[in-house]
Amino acid sequence: MIPKRFRPAAIAALTVALASGSMLAYSAGAASGPKAADRATADTFGRIADDVLSQRTQALVDDQAGKQGSGPAGQKTRMTAQLKKDEDAALQSLRSRKTRLAELGEAYTGADTRVVVDRATVTGGKATVQVTEKTTLTYKKLRGDEPDTTDIGTRYELTLTSKRGGGWELVSIKSQDSGPVAVNEPVAAKVKVVKDDGNQYPDGTPASTKYPAPAKPKAKTGGAYDYAAMAKYAEKYWSNYNPAYRKFNGSGGDCTNFISQALKAGGWKPVPGSSSDYRNWWYDGTRQSDSWVGANEFAWFTLSNQRAANLANVYQADIGDVLQVDFNKDGSKDHSMMVTYRSKAGMPYLTYHSTNTYRKSLASIIASYPDAVYYAYRT
Repeated sequence: MIPKRFRPAAIAALTVALASGSMLAYSAGAASGPKAADRATADTFGRIADDVLSQRTQALVDDQAGKQGSGPAGQKTRMTAQLKKDEDAALQSLRSRKTRLAELGEAYTGADTRVVVDRATVTGGKATVQVTEKTTLTYKKLRGDEPDTTDIGTRYELTLTSKRGGGWELVSIKSQDSGPVAVNEPVAAKVKVVKDDGNQYPDGTPASTKYPAPAKPKAKTGGAYDYAAMAKYAEKYWSNYNPAYRKFNGSGGDCTNFISQALKAGGWKPVPGSSSDYRNWWYDGTRQSDSWVGANEFAWFTLSNQRAANLANVYQADIGDVLQVDFNKDGSKDHSMMVTYRSKAGMPYLTYHSTNTYRKSLASIIASYPDAVYYAYRT
């Protein structure tokens, strides 16, 4: 790993470095076979990723006229013609999202995007680079009690080619996470369509996304569960995963595994039995029930065991409540999230894994996926 971090302010030197080719460690005539990039070349790749991702982030920030992100993509990074066209469309899409968010009463006053190069290899004149983006957006205090920030951590893979005369050209940049797009990520994530097996399950009732919602206050103290403990757990481990549990990022996503951990921390008790029976819910260190990690199985367990009830409107969700999304409306739930903060104006803020996210407003989720089907659970 190459734990180098890059800030937008450091990009100014990129144009000179790329033009001179002084950071090019391998040329098109280098020996075949992947080789780890040296530090200077990895630094170049990090700056390229930082340039593109910072422009995306800045497209969401208020009062950015004339600043980075307001113009077309590729002003500093050399890109293929097709990628430049795609990035220009991405920036326009994000500006449209910014407008939709403003209509829902949300805006950002500042942003900080940093990039860590996790792995970089060069084969001949082609490079493959894995990076992790960490972005903090500062909420504009329009209602007065918004959280201070929302934070995301997204993994990307970049492909680049070396050019005659020195320097690198960016060919592609693709997210490696399976959950909903980050707030500064323009294109909706592709989701797998699940074929209906013909059986009947306790799927629950979709919730309205109309804002504001009718009041549905939640008694957060004195009951069987500690909702503050659920939120505290989720906000502690949203980015730095709890080593006591296995990760499922590479096998369908870690979102429901993470939500199950938080619910357990707040007092949910295991239900032992067959791992494949959705009426059971448990984790024993080496194995777990399907309902612990599967979004659909979690919903079936929750409703069949009366651990939670469906809410009529997503904006009724309060701290410790769970939201799920069916992105492509195929009847299969794709993602699970937990409310860890709620404003007095009635806006829930969600924390989740895959993509790792801290206190993202429900408004921004719906602005990204206005046509999805949403389910809300009062835990």
